[in-house]
Amino acid sequence: MIAFVSGPVAALAPDAAVVEVGGIGMAVQCTPATLATLRVGQPARLATSLVVREDSLTLYGFADDDERQTFELLQTASGVGPRLAQAMLAVHSPDALRRAFASGDEKALTAVPGIGKKGAQKLLLELKDRLGEPVASGGSQAGVGTPVGAGWRDQLHAALVGLGYATREADEAVAAVTPQAEAALAEGTQPQVGHLLRAALQTLNRAR
Repeated sequence: MIAFVSGPVAALAPDAAVVEVGGIGMAVQCTPATLATLRVGQPARLATSLVVREDSLTLYGFADDDERQTFELLQTASGVGPRLAQAMLAVHSPDALRRAFASGDEKALTAVPGIGKKGAQKLLLELKDRLGEPVASGGSQAGVGTPVGAGWRDQLHAALVGLGYATREADEAVAAVTPQAEAALAEGTQPQVGHLLRAALQTLNRAR
């Protein structure tokens, strides 16, 4: 198993980063919040999980070991593959997921693209005791509090399309959260990709 990769970031895409490790470019699938912390040419260290299939080897990257462990635990539930597990971490931090499962928060799970009411109920039954108790520390929200650079609209739009939404839906969701982002900028603070993504997903769920 490849536990982590470390090296300069060679390239960034809406759903992946290429990290140069010993002269080899390693393609790593990441959540939008993790990608937003990376910069081309700058060093990075990502905790990783290698998913082996008959026809592919896919490396998933995370901001820390907690995210990676949560990603792997989520896949112990029937019907949860790496893509859905990553989508869950794109919407919620590991501690937010622990709180959701500990409290039986069905609404939090249905905020994830691909999880309906029945699916959320099934996941709550299967995973309630597997993720552990919430850490409830001040740093527990790091996974959803990543600052966004000047191109926050493009990053948010790419994240929504990467989660499976149509371009039109992504456009509407970005427009819906624009006042929230502009309010943050007016106060002299940077909008945060995780918070914007969660707000955008809530508007899309209400529109269904």
